[in-house]
Amino acid sequence: MATPDLARLAKLVEARRKELRLGIEPAAKLASMSKDTWKRVEAGLNVRPTTYTGIEKALHWAVRSCQRILDGEDPIINEPDDGADGHIAKIPKSALERAVGDAVQSAAIATKGSLTADEILALNERVLVELRERGVL
Repeated sequence: MATPDLARLAKLVEARRKELRLGIEPAAKLASMSKDTWKRVEAGLNVRPTTYTGIEKALHWAVRSCQRILDGEDPIINEPDDGADGHIAKIPKSALERAVGDAVQSAAIATKGSLTADEILALNERVLVELRERGVL
């Protein structure tokens, strides 16, 4: 099993915080944690896994993005909407799952018309599982 890359996480957290023009204290407040805990993350020190949820929220990263970084992958960025408050636009999960399902069905029919309805449903479910595992849904 690979060792988590805490140094890489520290660099990416600090870079994203600065990109968003946040100081440590405001970022920690957005993450609902102390500035000392935030500093531990940016220092590459171990923290509780639950800490990462707050970091992801403050940095507009998708769920499990910190773990993705620790595993050598890149974070998924949730872009803020155009609203003045800078909050992330949220699409209801059910609407997003329905849109993904429709897209999978259309793509399956367009590219391989010989798939059965059951195969299309299985493909759709597999795509949804993948998106959930990646923190998109």
